Amino acid sequence: MKTPIVSVNWLKENLQDPELIILDAVLDTPPHNLQIIGARTFDIKNKFSDTSNPLPNTLPKPEAFAAEARKLGINKNSKIVVYDTKNIYSSPRAWYLFKSMGHKNVWVLDGGLPAWMEENLPTEKVSKKSYPEGNFEANFNSEMFKNKEQILENISSKKAVVIDARSSDRFHAETEEPREGLRSGHIPGAVNLPFSKVLKDGKYLPQEELKKILPLQNEAL
Repeated sequence: MKTPIVSVNWLKENLQDPELIILDAVLDTPPHNLQIIGARTFDIKNKFSDTSNPLPNTLPKPEAFAAEARKLGINKNSKIVVYDTKNIYSSPRAWYLFKSMGHKNVWVLDGGLPAWMEENLPTEKVSKKSYPEGNFEANFNSEMFKNKEQILENISSKKAVVIDARSSDRFHAETEEPREGLRSGHIPGAVNLPFSKVLKDGKYLPQEELKKILPLQNEAL
């Protein structure tokens, strides 16, 4: 499939695919403590971030990512669907991580767990499980990430568009940042596109509508 998104109906019809692995890209455990049946916990904060970095949720080293992926039983040929409990929030991060590590067959579930539950499809309680070790290997593509020095250089060169996906009030420093001690405002020259604007009712807008609002005259960072 060319699209990075799959529907609830697609996932329902492919649940029995032996190569399918469903990942719950959890940030916070929901009050109901439910997950899609057969899902495996993709712990972004504690397992798939560099916890040695003083900043939260930073990019893990490829070898560390691969080791944790293998613990989840993920193989080179696995078909991965990631979702989260807040419609579309943390699942795109999991998708991007797998893409950056060279895994092609990965998709985001449009609407996430809420969309799945709206259709009264099967769920189960979240629980700790172990899986046969997979053979996943990471082939990291460094071009999919930019470091601080590259962003600083881009302020003057303007070779790329920097998109800030936070809310407008945070972008314009009209409210304090939720993380204590973090300065308000934005990177000079950045374009504000709150992630909520590409969504409607918890799902992505149609592709034609997205094209109208994405400010991608140049390569986006």
